Amino acid sequence: MREWHETTDVLVAGSGAGGVTGAYTAAREGLDVVLIEATEKFGGTTAYSGGGGMWFPCNPVLLRAGADDSIDDALEYYTAVVGDRTPKALQEAYVRGGAPLVAYLESDELLKFSLLPWPDYFGKAPKARADGMRHIAAKPLKVAAAPALRELVRGPLDADRLGRPQPDDYFVGGRALIARFLAASEKYPHFSARRDTALTELVIEDGAVVGAIVENDGQRRAIRARRGVLLAAGGFEHNDEMRRRYGVPGNSRDTMGPPGNRGLAHLAAMAVGADTDLMDQAWWSPGLTHPDGTSAFALWFTGGIFVDDHGRRFVNESAAYDRLGRAVLTAMADGRVTLPYWMVYDHSGDGAGVVPPVKATNVSMVETAEYVEAGLWRTADTLEELAVEIGVPPQNLVDTVMRFNEFVRRGSDDDFGRGDEPYDRAFSGGASPLYAIERPPFHAAAFGVSDLGTKGGLRTDTAARVLDAADNVIAGLYAAGNTMAAPSGTVYPGGGNPIGTSMVFSHLAALDMTKGVSHE
Repeated sequence: MREWHETTDVLVAGSGAGGVTGAYTAAREGLDVVLIEATEKFGGTTAYSGGGGMWFPCNPVLLRAGADDSIDDALEYYTAVVGDRTPKALQEAYVRGGAPLVAYLESDELLKFSLLPWPDYFGKAPKARADGMRHIAAKPLKVAAAPALRELVRGPLDADRLGRPQPDDYFVGGRALIARFLAASEKYPHFSARRDTALTELVIEDGAVVGAIVENDGQRRAIRARRGVLLAAGGFEHNDEMRRRYGVPGNSRDTMGPPGNRGLAHLAAMAVGADTDLMDQAWWSPGLTHPDGTSAFALWFTGGIFVDDHGRRFVNESAAYDRLGRAVLTAMADGRVTLPYWMVYDHSGDGAGVVPPVKATNVSMVETAEYVEAGLWRTADTLEELAVEIGVPPQNLVDTVMRFNEFVRRGSDDDFGRGDEPYDRAFSGGASPLYAIERPPFHAAAFGVSDLGTKGGLRTDTAARVLDAADNVIAGLYAAGNTMAAPSGTVYPGGGNPIGTSMVFSHLAALDMTKGVSHE
């Protein structure tokens, strides 16, 4: 007979958007809840998100703002983009689940949301929204309203990676979402949250998961979970061995996920028979390469072109970041691109000299001189000389830029359709994102491939219950977020998809546990 060190109704592993949503829901519904976080701070990948957005069509926040959308239209868009790669029932559960979740949460005065317009990422798909009216975010929260959480919530990225101080005024973006959920959950005396505590093993009896082994400071403890265990512990992006095993391109150095995302929850579930899917997938983006050797998520390119090893364009540079990242990976697989690849631009625009035309990076840039000294930003008086600097055929680069400049003059990118979709123009005020490259000196910035975390994980049903290879439910085991195989499959339909999906399925898991069998 196993000795249990502790008993609760619900054990939640992970404190990102999914973990805190599931824990809050279970606590609000009257269940005893223990939330564990493997690292020293709460928030997971969510806390690194500057916007912290959620793709929840037709939710009350949007309806109050006058959105004229319908769930059927949103579902038509989502399923057209995702296709048959994942079960249609899972896709529908997500799209239909966001609005009632927001209504449920807004009844708590601590959980407040606001409109954050963000266009869908496949603007030519049926029923795509160009106006961004499917996207919301948590309202900022004054740090003074929850001062104890200031040092406990992870992020922003600059604090963790560059050693910059955490803000004293407001929690914003993903940090606001996490802080609000933690503050709301703390109202319930049957809720507890613990840091530096990792789930390493699941305990199964008579085919059902009845608890887990957790580790804290080298000590192993057995926690019994009467209603179930929810795994919302992020992806495995920081586990290079797992990345190699499942064929996830790139490496942990360049991911935006926090260091605790090592796949321990995946491995624990697989050890008790959980089936997996999409294990070679991640949420991709181009990565601006920094002097420390990392290539970090970057978007909003306001000029310049990406060129391959032959000095030729190979992608729509204004496309949504996951689509752009996947195009880079395809070019790498075809042997047309090796890392680094280069963004070529001229001396016009906002730039102070050699600074590349990038308006947003998850990690702030450091001093220009450091990039130049590291050989990451190159400058030359002519395109031919710049081509030599970056190792591409000079005439090819000259011809590529001349061709692109002709597209700029005509206002149409015949090669890659830059500017043809609403997202392409979202950061140029609706104007064409085509800018000529003609004012010397000319510059090039090195890029790699980054990711926002892996998206492969445990297969589940529409209640987030984990399935085995024969499609049988593993009783007592649930998964959400990047520990769950993403309903979006191999695409990224819109901003706020990762956070939104994680929240919906964690909420559904907690509700299922309220009516589930107690494993006494």
